[in-house]
Order: sequence, then structure tokens, then C-alpha cells
Amino acid sequence: MTQPLEGQAGIITGGGSGIGAAIARELSALGASLTIADIALSAAQTVADEVRATGGSAIALAADVRDFGQMAQLRDEALRAFGRIDFLIANAGLSDTSTLADGDPERWRKVIETNVLGVAYAARAVLPTMQAQQRGHIVITASVSGREIYAGEPIYIASKWGVVGLGYALRMEARAYGVRVTLIEPGLVDTPMARANPFAQDWLNNMSPLQPADVARAVAYALQQPPHMAINEIVLRPLSQEV
Repeated sequence: MTQPLEGQAGIITGGGSGIGAAIARELSALGASLTIADIALSAAQTVADEVRATGGSAIALAADVRDFGQMAQLRDEALRAFGRIDFLIANAGLSDTSTLADGDPERWRKVIETNVLGVAYAARAVLPTMQAQQRGHIVITASVSGREIYAGEPIYIASKWGVVGLGYALRMEARAYGVRVTLIEPGLVDTPMARANPFAQDWLNNMSPLQPADVARAVAYALQQPPHMAINEIVLRPLSQEV
């Protein structure tokens, strides 16, 4: 029986844990071949090994999305391995809970470079291939923090608002050559990054958060739509989360 994504190949950044790892499992189960990238090679390798153990096809690479040269190399390795790039899941991200009065500016730089420039660099790396193919799909992990304002995470919020704007601009550009762009905007997700975030502890303790697999299913839904149909945005929250 043919699987929905059989014959397709794609890249997942930040694929070594949390949402990225769940996306890898979901898309592999649907037949996609995967290039799993993470700043920690061991994490990416663990997920790739898991995919292969269940009959899927995957390679693992170390890649820092803040370095465009590494994104270009990631693209080249994906093409070498699978001969095509049908989709990019731009998922790598960092959080920050400092205030504007006491935060670490160097940490802020890393957050902005990872969450905004990292998406832009990954997209820039794959777009020439997709443009030549006249098809492709870029899925960006944004956040409801790119839609709402609240106190406690100003730089993270700024980065996610930037990602949403970037996604809109990219969609307008890329649709001219058949490339779809989808923003995935989850609320609180129970991930290692969230568990390490003091700001999220009360929420994690007092509600049922989303699970990484919930976000992965949203990504899979967007990728499975027919070529004439574009899922521009998916917003998903825990039932009891206001923001």
C-alpha cells in the first residue's frame, strides 16, 4: 500500500528532540525520506537510528542554523542522499525568559539569530532547488507567541513575531514558482525546552499541554494536501490555554 509521502524527501532542522523528533517519526511513518539536522549530532543520530529501525530512511547531520554555509552544506548532503528536496521543516529554535531590564544581550542575539535568521538561512538554502523544481513546501515552526503579547519573554516574542512576518513575506514570493509555505503556531508544548523554561512551569503543572506528536500531526496534515491547496497557517493550543 502506497504511503502518503512515499517518494518525497525533506529536511528537518532542530530534529534531534522535542517537536522536531516527533515530526521525523510522523513523516517517516508516512513514507518520507529524511535529513535530520540538529546542532547536536548525537541527538540527530539517535532520531535517525530510530527512524531506520522502524523501516524508514534517514540520515543525520550536525548543523547550526545560524551559519548559512552549514545550511548550504545541509542542502547539498540532502540532495546527495536522496536526489530531491520536497519539503523543509524549519523547526530549530531557542527560548529566553529574561526581561529587557536584566537580560543577557548575547543570549538575545543567539535567540534572534536562531529563530529568525535560522529560518531565513534554511529557506535561502533550499529555495533555488525548489524554484528549479517548480514545487516544494516550507513549513515553519512559529508560535502563538508570534500572535500574542504578554510579559516575561520579550525577546522570544519578538523573534516569533518576526518569524510570522517572514513566513508571510516568503509565501508571497514563493507561490510564484509553486512553493507552498505553512506556519505552524502551537501554544504550550511539553518539550525539553519548555521543561527547562521557568516561565512555563506553572502552565505545565496546571494544564494538559500539547504533546510534540500533536504538532507533528499538524505538519503532516499540511504536507499531505494536493498541490493546488495551500495551508497558510495552523494555530493549535491546549484546550485550557488562554494565550
